[in-house]
Amino acid sequence: MARVEFRNVRKQFDDQNKQTFTAVAGSDFVINDKEFVVFVGPSGCGKTTSLRMIAGLEQQTSGDIIIGERIVNNLHPKDRDIAMVFQDYALYPHMSIRENLSFGLKNLKKPKDYIEKKVQEAATILGLEEMLERKPRELSGGQRQRVAVGRAIVRDPQVFLFDEPLSNLDAKLRIQMRVELGELHKRLGATIVYVTHDQVEAMTLGERIVVMNKGVIQQVASPTELYANPKNMFVAGFIGSPAMNFIDARIEQGRVVIDGAEFLLSEDAAAGLQGYNNREIILGIRPEHIYGDDFAPGVSTEHQMQAHIKVVEHLGSENLVYFKIGSRTVTAKVHPETKAYNNLDKQFIFDLSKARYFDPATEERIVW
Repeated sequence: MARVEFRNVRKQFDDQNKQTFTAVAGSDFVINDKEFVVFVGPSGCGKTTSLRMIAGLEQQTSGDIIIGERIVNNLHPKDRDIAMVFQDYALYPHMSIRENLSFGLKNLKKPKDYIEKKVQEAATILGLEEMLERKPRELSGGQRQRVAVGRAIVRDPQVFLFDEPLSNLDAKLRIQMRVELGELHKRLGATIVYVTHDQVEAMTLGERIVVMNKGVIQQVASPTELYANPKNMFVAGFIGSPAMNFIDARIEQGRVVIDGAEFLLSEDAAAGLQGYNNREIILGIRPEHIYGDDFAPGVSTEHQMQAHIKVVEHLGSENLVYFKIGSRTVTAKVHPETKAYNNLDKQFIFDLSKARYFDPATEERIVW
């Protein structure tokens, strides 16, 4: 296996009007040997372009890409020692599963005994032993995805590249395949670069996550760090489901004022926000850190305000409650025993110890 490094990598395209479009803007990052790194972001953010540049399917406009100890800028994809798994499986429909798995090794002129050994190993790892003589059309979507992964495994590449491999599967199968991919990484000890637009996939699979937007890397961190300490409002709003709430607020003499309600800040927060005294800020708070006043075990009731509930979604293990503060809709993820229904006026408790504060001009998190 090997590390992957981007050194000031930029990718630009010319559109139909011959206007230059920057898909990836000067990226610098390192993916360590045997690490599982996920690229995540909305459509058009540059994550798939980054993956395709690692694979050699796109040529970067400038900068260097290193795989292992080699700068691979001018290497053909077949010479980069990578294996790629696509979202559409890309299996040969007229070949058996055994033939699909062995096809790449045959093209590399590997010995017959070696090919058979690698195919059997991949089939065992992925639970495909009883399906080797079937055709792809005889398999389910999840089984076909396993074959696509198996075709990569038999190659013993330095780096595995996954391009939204679960997007064509139904919700239940996606969960199952996420678990299987996580176990596969542990078993192989592989360097994996994985692209998805699904932040749940990113959070559950990635040891580190690269969050991109408009061609720019916003933050690279572990799932826990991204969730707890997002660098800016984009990361805070993209990571987490439901998304973090952003509430217009104002700092006044050690207090944060939200829609007329004044909440005393902790000493640390008051000191950290002193430069914003008598200024507007954005308060960010996760839905699970807002409680109904009738069910908030272990949470201080100091910071609470009344709001008018618009909609309640009953999800069994939890309820999502939607209400307005000023012009913004706020979501609370509350315990199912919390009394909440449409058009109810209710007191809500805010756990401001978990709040994050953002500069409204730069959208960067205020750190102290």
